[in-house]
Amino acid sequence: MHPFHRLHPARASLRWKIAGLAAATACLVAVAVGVLVHLWTAQDIRDRAEGQAVNSVYAAMDTYRRTGTLTDGAELDPAELPAALRHPADSNRHTAYDRRVDGNMGPSVWGAQRVGGPGSRVLAVRVNMSSELHTLRRLDAVMVVASLIALAAAVPLAVYGAGLLGRRLRRVSETAGRISAGDLDARTGPTKGRDEVADIAATVDLMADSLSRRLRTERQFTADVAHELRTPVGGLLAAADLLPPGETEELLRARVRDLRGLVEDLLEISRLDAGAEQPVRARVPLGAVVSEAVARTGLDTEVTEVTEVTDADAQREEAAQTVETDPRRLERIVSNLVINAHRHGATPVQVTVEGRTVVVRDHGPGFPPDLLREGPRRFHTGATERGSGHGLGLTIALGQASLLGAELHLDNAPDGGATATLRLPN
Repeated sequence: MHPFHRLHPARASLRWKIAGLAAATACLVAVAVGVLVHLWTAQDIRDRAEGQAVNSVYAAMDTYRRTGTLTDGAELDPAELPAALRHPADSNRHTAYDRRVDGNMGPSVWGAQRVGGPGSRVLAVRVNMSSELHTLRRLDAVMVVASLIALAAAVPLAVYGAGLLGRRLRRVSETAGRISAGDLDARTGPTKGRDEVADIAATVDLMADSLSRRLRTERQFTADVAHELRTPVGGLLAAADLLPPGETEELLRARVRDLRGLVEDLLEISRLDAGAEQPVRARVPLGAVVSEAVARTGLDTEVTEVTEVTDADAQREEAAQTVETDPRRLERIVSNLVINAHRHGATPVQVTVEGRTVVVRDHGPGFPPDLLREGPRRFHTGATERGSGHGLGLTIALGQASLLGAELHLDNAPDGGATATLRLPN
C-alpha cells in the first residue's frame, strides 16, 4: 500500500474540451456572419429594387404625360397593386413590398404614382426580385459550405493545439504524481514556451528541490543520531550486565534492549532511505519462511497455508512451491507485521499463506483512518487505542517490501480487525 494515489485523467480530456469549445465558437461565428451577410444582402436587394421601381415610375410617368403611352412595363390600376399604394395613407408613399410569388414572378417591389389628383388613376411599375433572391439563396448555400469547410479545418487544428497543451500539462501532472509517490528526484525539466504552463512546471520543480533538500536533511539527521547512539547504547547494555541480579537489573536491561532495538530500527530506515540496501535473492519455500519468521517472534500466532487443489500429488507440489526472494528481508517483514498485530491489535492473530500472498490479521480495533489514508509515519502510532510504540515497524515493513518489489496493502476487515496483505512478485 502507498499513501498516495495517482489521479487518472478524466475521460473528457482537456484536448477535447478545447476542441469542443473551438468548434462551438467557430459555429457561432459562422452563424453570426452568415445571418449578418444574409440580412445585409437581402436589405440591399430590396433597397436597389425600390430605387429601380421609383426611377421606372418617374420615367414612365414622364412618357405617359408627353405621349399618352405606357413604357417600361408600366400599368394603370393593375389588379395586383398592393392596397398600400392603391389607397395610400401617406401621400408621399411611392413603393411597397409584395411577398406574393406566382411562378417566376415575385416577390416584388411596386412603384406607383397617381396620374392626376386624388381619385385619379394610379400608374404602377412592378420590379421582380426573384432572380436577386435566387442569387441570395445561392450566397447562403456558399456561406454554409464555406463555414463547414472552415469548421472542418479549425477543429483538427484546435485538437492539435490542445494536444500540445495537454501533453505539457500531463507532463507536469505526472512529475507531481511521481513526487507525491516518493520519487524525490523527479523533475519536469525545461518546457517550451514562456506561458503559464512553463511557470507551473518551474514551480513544481522548485517545490521538489526544496522538499528533497528538507527530506534529505531530515534523513541524514536520523542516520547521524542513530549512529551516534549506537555506541553509548552498547555501553549501557554492557554496564547492565555488571549489575547484580534483581528486579532493578531486569528492568534496566529490558529498557536498554528496547533502546537498542529503536536504534537498530533507525539505522535500518536510514539505510533504506539512502538506497544502500540490496536484496540477496534465493529460491525458498514461502510457507516455511513465513512459519520460521512467526516462530522467531515467540508470539502465539496461527499460521495457515491454503491450497486449492484436491489431488494429493498436486497438493504436495503446491505446498512445496518456492518463490525467489530475499528470505532475511521477507522474515523481517512478516515478523514486523506479526509483532505490530500483537502490540496494537488483539488476539487471535492469524497468518495465511496462499500462493504468493501472505495475510496477517488481528481482531483488534483496526488501523486508524489517517494511517490508511496517508500510510505509516515514523514515530506515529495513529491512535491511542492501538497502544504505545514508535511507529517504525510498519515503516520498515513497507520499505523492505518495496525493496523486494512486493506490494504491502493495509486495510481493515469488514467484521473488525486490521489486515496486512503482502503480495510477492512473480
